[in-house]
Amino acid sequence: MGLFDKKYCSVCGEKIGLFGNRKLEDGNLCKACAAKLSPWFSDRRSSTVEQIKAQLDYREANREAVAAFHTTRTLGRSTKVLLDEDAGTFMVTSARDLTEANPDVIRYAQVTGCDLDIQEDKTEEMREVKDSEGRTQRVSYNPPRYTYSYDFYMIIRVNHDYFDEIRFRLNSSTVEIGRLGGPAGMNRPMARNAGIDIIGSVLQGMNTAMNQTDPRMQDPDYAEYYNMGQEIKAALTQIRTQVRDEIAAANAPKTAVVCPACGATTMPDASGCCEYCGSPVR
Repeated sequence: MGLFDKKYCSVCGEKIGLFGNRKLEDGNLCKACAAKLSPWFSDRRSSTVEQIKAQLDYREANREAVAAFHTTRTLGRSTKVLLDEDAGTFMVTSARDLTEANPDVIRYAQVTGCDLDIQEDKTEEMREVKDSEGRTQRVSYNPPRYTYSYDFYMIIRVNHDYFDEIRFRLNSSTVEIGRLGGPAGMNRPMARNAGIDIIGSVLQGMNTAMNQTDPRMQDPDYAEYYNMGQEIKAALTQIRTQVRDEIAAANAPKTAVVCPACGATTMPDASGCCEYCGSPVR
């Protein structure tokens, strides 16, 4: 086949425009079908036609989960983590129209980890001096001075059929910070990843310590996105721990007890009630 031969979508059968083809391992995909795939899916080129069809079936079924989703808690600003605490599910999206965007609805039990990745870039500040011949040159300060810029990324790792990581930026624009404190602050090493396992009240204490020891936390934008990322991480880490505890409790061997209401020896049901009279036994 030539470069400009007509191509047809291996999924829907529609003709693909000149620059609209999305290659699959064993076929072609049009832009319309590609747009229906999960935004967190990144393995299209090595996927077969059948695998893409299976994902599109899943994406259509996901619309029902989106319709049933009831947001009880919102974390983040532009891209948000929406929690349905009653159903034990969440989604990550920047869309206002959830029905149209069809964001993936993920169960709490699918979360395997969460981190805040703070990416730093630094630019050296220069000063202008004139040499002996009157020509202007740019030279370093002594000691060197730098301007720092930061981007904040959340990484949520999940056990999912079509992706294993959700990565998104918290800040809509790069956070820039000038010189940090005195000479020691200007040259102090900056951590690329500030993610730390924090749950519950420990988060507040950690942030207080960061405010006292890290000059970056004196910048309101930096502090806002750092705290935002730690809040999301703490919530999802706590959720993961809670779900694992519930699974472990459900899988624990059951022990027969005597019902205080009817006196029967019973194996309590999932609600902790007597299997004979229905009264609570624990």
